Amino acid sequence: MFLMEIPSPIDTFREFIAIQFHDLWHALIFVGRSSAIIVVLVGVIMEGIGVKVNKISGRHLILGGIILAIIIEFGIRFPPDFVMG
Repeated sequence: MFLMEIPSPIDTFREFIAIQFHDLWHALIFVGRSSAIIVVLVGVIMEGIGVKVNKISGRHLILGGIILAIIIEFGIRFPPDFVMG
């Protein structure tokens, strides 16, 4: 006699939610990396042409982009449990 284990609806729903969180995490990582690059590039351009907007110079944007990139890298190296497995 061959017994098959039927997955419960709760397990199926839990797997579905984990997959959605996994996809959302990767989308957030992509958006974070892209925004860090854009912020640093805008900061370099602003610093190069000497523009200040409301007392914010290009150096502040460059520093902010670097800090954002470090935070995103931390999220990549130490992902939440639903991404790891």
